[in-house]
Amino acid sequence: MADLFKRGAAWLGLVTDNRYDDHGELIEEDVTESIDGDLVEYTASVTALPSRRPVTPEPADLSRIVTVHPKTFNDAKTIGESFRDGFPVIMNLTEMEDFDAKRLVDFSAGLIFGLRGTFEKVTNKVFLLSPPEVTVTAEDRERIAGGFYNQS
Repeated sequence: MADLFKRGAAWLGLVTDNRYDDHGELIEEDVTESIDGDLVEYTASVTALPSRRPVTPEPADLSRIVTVHPKTFNDAKTIGESFRDGFPVIMNLTEMEDFDAKRLVDFSAGLIFGLRGTFEKVTNKVFLLSPPEVTVTAEDRERIAGGFYNQS
């Protein structure tokens, strides 16, 4: 029973577990444990994930920015695919009902968090989603915002 608590504490990171090699990989081992007279065998092997290297952002090519004017939440697929492919996306929600617009903003926030991008409000109901490898400069933001202010 004490071993169970020790393994749980090691899993939570509360104590160090010396079962790892110099590369941080778990040393494969067979453990046999008796629980109420029954033998239970465990075999463990873990493969370490490759380390993520920081991506150096590059200035955005404004000709490659995708502008989307969604009308329903179903248009989220277009936004997600364009962003996933590395394109900055301008999401103009002015033609949507408030409920669906909020859902699309929540979707976009999750997309940004999952793919490590940035999410900026350009104007009311207009947002800029930038992938991590793309930097949109302050003058680019002003040009984008100016374009939307001039549309009215």
